[in-house]
Amino acid sequence: MRERRAARESRRAREFEAFVAGAGARLLHTATLLTGEPSGDTEAAERLLTTALARTYARWDRLRGEDPYDRTRRELADLFAHRARRYRRPRGGALDRLTPQERLVLVLRLYEGIAEEQTAAALGLPAERVRAICTRAVTLMRSTAPRRTAPGRPPVTGRPAGAAP
Repeated sequence: MRERRAARESRRAREFEAFVAGAGARLLHTATLLTGEPSGDTEAAERLLTTALARTYARWDRLRGEDPYDRTRRELADLFAHRARRYRRPRGGALDRLTPQERLVLVLRLYEGIAEEQTAAALGLPAERVRAICTRAVTLMRSTAPRRTAPGRPPVTGRPAGAAP
């Protein structure tokens, strides 16, 4: 009996380690986008991901055909949504201009490619609200991003020539 349990635990640990080895980098990038941290400073994202992975591991034997990546991504989104107040201050990341809710919707919809209806169901929002949040976030990102110019020329920031920074 103990040997079977030990063998099952060993198999479970190997499967989970293989999953993390394959999906860990993408999940960390997702967590980094959610927390709004710059790429080099991912402490909060790592904590968020570690908690999500721990929850996934706790349910590993009960996944029964469910994709562990989807499960972990849902855990990340749930944890982030419940801890959003921690991620309100700008941290220097690409999406730090957005509110936590805008970041969550934008990451799920555009980075992870989750359908609008599925995102709405996961967040407990109407699909129209998810669409509005996503549109607002994209508009904000476009309006504050530097415009690209020809190679070798600096990006245009939207200020008129000669205007003070």
